[in-house]
Amino acid sequence: MTDYTFEGWCGHDSSSAKGNMKWEEYTPKTWSENDVDIKISHCGVCGSDLHTLRSGWYPTPYPCVVGHEIIGKAVRVGSNVTHVKVGDRVGVGAMAQSCGKPDCPGCSEGSENHCASAVGTYGAAFLDGTGKTYGGYANYNRTPGHFVFQIPDAIESEHAAPMMCGGITVYNPLVTWGAKGKRVGIVGLGGLGHFGVLFAKALGAAEVVVISRTHAKEEDAKKLGADRFIATVDEGWDQGENASSLDLIVSTVSSDKIPLSGYLSLLKLRGTFVQVGAPEDPLPAVPAFTLIMKAVRITGSGVGSTQQIRDMLQFVVEKGIKPWTQEILLKDANKAVVAFEDGKPRYRLVLKNENYTD
Repeated sequence: MTDYTFEGWCGHDSSSAKGNMKWEEYTPKTWSENDVDIKISHCGVCGSDLHTLRSGWYPTPYPCVVGHEIIGKAVRVGSNVTHVKVGDRVGVGAMAQSCGKPDCPGCSEGSENHCASAVGTYGAAFLDGTGKTYGGYANYNRTPGHFVFQIPDAIESEHAAPMMCGGITVYNPLVTWGAKGKRVGIVGLGGLGHFGVLFAKALGAAEVVVISRTHAKEEDAKKLGADRFIATVDEGWDQGENASSLDLIVSTVSSDKIPLSGYLSLLKLRGTFVQVGAPEDPLPAVPAFTLIMKAVRITGSGVGSTQQIRDMLQFVVEKGIKPWTQEILLKDANKAVVAFEDGKPRYRLVLKNENYTD
């Protein structure tokens, strides 16, 4: 038994993505000694929240409390959890559970994020039948301890929150495909894209290029550390000096209406294009010779493993990386999702629980 209740902003149908979530009490998963209860102080607002609220990727099992960039204080810790104690400042990202089986290709190599049975932080059923996942637009969260992380003292909670999904989503491919010493392109300058610029520079990229639709964010890109800016609205943007100029491109946009062939023309021989944004509809078709002539690689990446998240947090401390965030009170969560959909954040909205006390 606990002396607190689980309450949060519940979405009941697809209209909730338009700012129609309702503050309600709900029942979390059945407690086990593998779990951690977290009193939430901050939660980032991610594009995945809107996709889920409106049943964009798949039918959402309403009611649903979204939010998977959670920071708060551990207030109850299961006896089987050894790396967290009551009172610790902790975080939860986009995953709440994986199968953990030795014959799982993902789990067996420590890549739980690629487990075929991975359970998201909200809107999913736990594998052991103990209930459904509920996210961070709430006052409390319950998550199995394996996916609960210690937050270093040097990182402010407002900054740590968006790192739990937005940050790790771009850190993973930049490390996996080796940004150091390479010319790196970041498609889209939003919550993920601005992390892409910060991380690519800190990882030692030879050049960081932001690729955007217009020139509207060019000055911000330069302030974040970008060396060059390409606007696809410009005639011949994928030709001339831009053609075959990049080793690695990370695409953070979640739109299916992208000039994919043009992006690939920016890659050098055997360059790599990594898609991390997840549109609700298929990506555009690519002519075969676009791949054949330069042997370019198209791949994808999803958040990161538990070890990569720990590595990222330590890297952020070492490099003093600070994302661009804007706080908004938890009571205004409906306004936050509308603002996000309208593209207003510069560059990550973070809900702050006005009722949180340390």
